[in-house]
Amino acid sequence: MSANTTIPKAASVKQQKLISDIIVNGALLLLVLLWTIPTFGLLISSFRTRNDILTSGWWTIFPHRDYATVEVIEPPKDVPRDQPYEIAGVTATFEELREGVTAPDGRRLIWIGNRRLGKIEVQDQVWTTKANFTLENYNNVLAGKTFEVTQPDGTTITEEGPDLSNAFLNSIAVSIPATIIPILIAAFAAYGFAWMRFPGRRLLFIMVVALLVVPLQIALVPILRDYVALDLNGTFLAVWLAHAGFGLPLATYLLYNYISGLPRDILESAFIDGASHFTIFTRLILPLSVPALASFAIFQFLWVWNDYLVALIFIGAKPDTQVLTMRIADLVGSRGSDWHLLTAGAFTSMVLPLVVFFSLQRFFVRGLLAGSVKG
Repeated sequence: MSANTTIPKAASVKQQKLISDIIVNGALLLLVLLWTIPTFGLLISSFRTRNDILTSGWWTIFPHRDYATVEVIEPPKDVPRDQPYEIAGVTATFEELREGVTAPDGRRLIWIGNRRLGKIEVQDQVWTTKANFTLENYNNVLAGKTFEVTQPDGTTITEEGPDLSNAFLNSIAVSIPATIIPILIAAFAAYGFAWMRFPGRRLLFIMVVALLVVPLQIALVPILRDYVALDLNGTFLAVWLAHAGFGLPLATYLLYNYISGLPRDILESAFIDGASHFTIFTRLILPLSVPALASFAIFQFLWVWNDYLVALIFIGAKPDTQVLTMRIADLVGSRGSDWHLLTAGAFTSMVLPLVVFFSLQRFFVRGLLAGSVKG
């Protein structure tokens, strides 16, 4: 009797586990799709021509049925446009033909042009794709090449593409030092809090943790006044120091949790052998703390790379020092309808953060969870 009741209970537990796994995995798959599909559409649009982006969605690169012109009919000139008239077996007014009228055989008649001058296109549904890919968008964005734009009236104008290469280099020049500086300072501080005994250590660490809740915005104006007095405003050094200061509390807290969890036996052996704190830090702590350093490097780099507010305040709008986020914001304001340029510029700004994340992501979870479990 007991064995018979145990088997249904085990089956019920397995069934509940299977259902929970399906729900969790399904939710994760949905989140992945919600993030991946727009990104994939952005990537595809960055390689499409201006006319294809304006006239069709990015998903039309896949095979689909669409109307294609199979015949062009010149409308009779002596027929009044304000009355219905018959053409190609269809009776319709000018307004209906402008919207498109479906013939009995399934073909569509549509008026192209204005009321006085125009033509009627006979369209039929066929399998087609709009996979006309080009690298011109990236040439225009990164090299500032000129390109021609066809107006609705058929005329063409020549425009110069936005050159984002200098802004891309400026973002690199800002992001790398603004990531390395707080990591180095925070690593020294975390080691001191974890393994050195000095008066006020606990109070200082509490102050560091308390700085995590200080909003960034309330410090911008006082720091800007100091930068103006020191003649630092408008330089990369000003942005490096600002990002380093704003990132230090989180970096110190994360690294402290990791460094304090390192085996004490290793450090005690090094002290017995006569190693100094600096030798222990450089020879032991830094190599063993690579996961924590990498996890914070991802956070800091992505924050600095995508930052707009701090760069705008401390660098300003000078074209030679603008970072990528500022140039893309200017591009949205000046060429908001040029989606072929906006998508190429947006994906250009995504490439380097993706490379950094996927290069360091194997350390990401291990570095974040370090020090969270004792024993």
